[in-house]
Amino acid sequence: MSFSALAPSLSVAVPEPRSLALLAAAYAIGSVSGSLTLGKLRGIDIRTQGSGNAGGTNALRTQGARFALGVVAIDIGKGALAAWLALRYAPLNDGLSVTAHGYLAAFAAVLGHVWPVWHGFRGGKGVATLVGGLLVLWPFALPALLLAWGATLVLTGYVGLASVIGALCLPLLAWATDAGAPRLWFSVAAAALVVFTHRGNLARLRAGTESRFARARLLHRWRRG
Repeated sequence: MSFSALAPSLSVAVPEPRSLALLAAAYAIGSVSGSLTLGKLRGIDIRTQGSGNAGGTNALRTQGARFALGVVAIDIGKGALAAWLALRYAPLNDGLSVTAHGYLAAFAAVLGHVWPVWHGFRGGKGVATLVGGLLVLWPFALPALLLAWGATLVLTGYVGLASVIGALCLPLLAWATDAGAPRLWFSVAAAALVVFTHRGNLARLRAGTESRFARARLLHRWRRG
């Protein structure tokens, strides 16, 4: 599918109030940060520890596996919830399709995770929330993305790089499968946002100062053994 063929689809009517309310709700749901919410129960702000990021990787490194599992569950769940609510309650007489509502809501939830209104607009990097949205909207894409993510992590040990590679596979997969306009534009926007939120990781990779998740480098450990 050519990008020029999608241009007419961008000319849509102004969304009705219910559509805007769904997107606002999706952003508010996305703003509930798993690490910051659970951190309050422990009396900590995870943004003051480790890398300073309010995400699952920093939660694992600083608080342990059980805490990180709770963080990831919340962050995936809110992306799935935002997408499901949009599909369930999208107005049928709006200029936007029900599918478009779902993808816009998922993206709004990711924006809420990255810039959470409840936590001073300092959140995480959006990957887990993106996965949650895909679980509802495009679950068949997840195996390929997880394969790319896992292979990169095993080969390099860099979680940030693995997340970027996985996200960049999303628009390629949408294009290769002749996806419709909402899915394709969502994929492009989501990949661009993940690259943006990981710009610090990419800069440290270039400088040779990025931290590795050494236990994930199975191939390296096998060779040394």
